Amino acid sequence: MKTLYNNFEYNSAKSTDKLPCQCYSCNNTFFVLKKQITHELKHNRGRIKYCSLKCRNIGHSKKQEFKCTNCNAKITKSPFELKKIKNIFCSRSCAASYNNKHKTTGTRRSKLEDWLEKQLTNHYPDLEIHFNRKDTIDSELDIYIPSLKLAFELNGIFHYEPIYGEDKLQQIQENDNNKFQLCQKHKISLCTIDTSQQKYFKEKTSKKYFDIITNIINQRTPLNS
Repeated sequence: MKTLYNNFEYNSAKSTDKLPCQCYSCNNTFFVLKKQITHELKHNRGRIKYCSLKCRNIGHSKKQEFKCTNCNAKITKSPFELKKIKNIFCSRSCAASYNNKHKTTGTRRSKLEDWLEKQLTNHYPDLEIHFNRKDTIDSELDIYIPSLKLAFELNGIFHYEPIYGEDKLQQIQENDNNKFQLCQKHKISLCTIDTSQQKYFKEKTSKKYFDIITNIINQRTPLNS
């Protein structure tokens, strides 16, 4: 909020008096009720910026040039678009690539996998569940339940888009196919869950994957019947 009044004028004004402010877009002076200004100062919501809806739309549409955090490609974003963004990316692929490279040191697992392990372990305390082990088919399974001969793979964007190039994508997809064949050989039901829509980990968006897994488990076990 750009104010055009001084402290004396503010303190002297009644709550129904109007005080001058400057528009962020056109720089013209407009007047705002003192009680609205007081509310704005108290809550710091950044709402008193523009003299009209037209100026508000113009202000939000003013775009600036930035570089993609991952590939340095030039992109334009408005201040409104960047309000809650820590890093700037030119595409979902770059966002996924960057986030994968900057996972916590020493782990290849995603936050979604860590969260699902905690939830499933708590939800099925009497069910043996293996996470990210290779001892069953000599290839890693994200989730495996020996007693049910049931496995789950959580496939993110790297399994569907050429983040690291077409050759790498082909390699990943061939590995997925080999894993499926190995599961068939060992008479294991493998359920593949597409998690590529989740750009960033949030419990709210992760719950749907938890529900998919628990629904399949519950169909195969009398534990919750």
